[in-house]
Order: sequence, then C-alpha cells, then structure tokens
Amino acid sequence: MKALLRFLPTAIVALFLTLFLTSCELIGDIFAAGAYTGIIGVIIVIAVVIWLVSKLFGGGRRGI
Repeated sequence: MKALLRFLPTAIVALFLTLFLTSCELIGDIFAAGAYTGIIGVIIVIAVVIWLVSKLFGGGRRGI
C-alpha cells in the first residue's frame, strides 16, 4: 500500500496533464511552419534550376 501511495502524486499529475494540456494545436503550428518553409525552399530551388538552365542553354546568345 505504501508503494501505491508513493506513486499517487505522479499519477495525479500525469492524469491532469493528459486531460487539460493537449498539444495538438502546437504540433499543428509546427507542421504548418514546416510546410511553409518547404514550399519556399522548393520555389527557391526551382528558380535556381531555371536560372542555371537559361545560362547554360540560352543566356549567352546575342542577336543572330
């Protein structure tokens, strides 16, 4: 019985945290920020690839 009473405060705190402090909103915000960062990164990479391709194949041409 003494062992059960020793872990009772920990169980009460864990139950309180489980019921009242959900972190779904925080996780959603983190994923949203990661998604926006990924989208911006992809746009930058595509822009650099287009710039490199234009320099390699068409950037040096002068009037024919």
